[in-house]
Amino acid sequence: MLRFSHILCPIDFDQALLASVRLAADLAQEDNAVLYLLHVVHLHPAAEPSVSLREAEAEAQTRLEQISRRRLRAGTQFELHVVSGDAAGEILHAATRFGIDLIVMATHGRTGIRRLVLGSIAERVVREAPCPVLTIRPNP
Repeated sequence: MLRFSHILCPIDFDQALLASVRLAADLAQEDNAVLYLLHVVHLHPAAEPSVSLREAEAEAQTRLEQISRRRLRAGTQFELHVVSGDAAGEILHAATRFGIDLIVMATHGRTGIRRLVLGSIAERVVREAPCPVLTIRPNP
């Protein structure tokens, strides 16, 4: 059976996608692995001009802390990370930087023109990751 020591779980705060946190936490506890919760801040050009990158990162850090308190069991080893940039690129960079041996991430499950226009972070991560990627499609 595969054993993991460093598990990465990228989070975008979509409530439907937070199921990936529970699964990643369960796997981390089972293997006594470190769980890395990562949020990538991406300010869109049309975003509220009064919100600075620093403020967005601070808000994301607070939300990650709340999620860790609510969704992680006592004894789970974890680290929280907030970065800014291209989501797929930053996830891949984190996988290398932290020596990740499993990525657990949810996918929006977009298809057709929506996927072409919006892109697929999960698809790029699956194609380029240096380790296995477990994707979870949330229930509609």
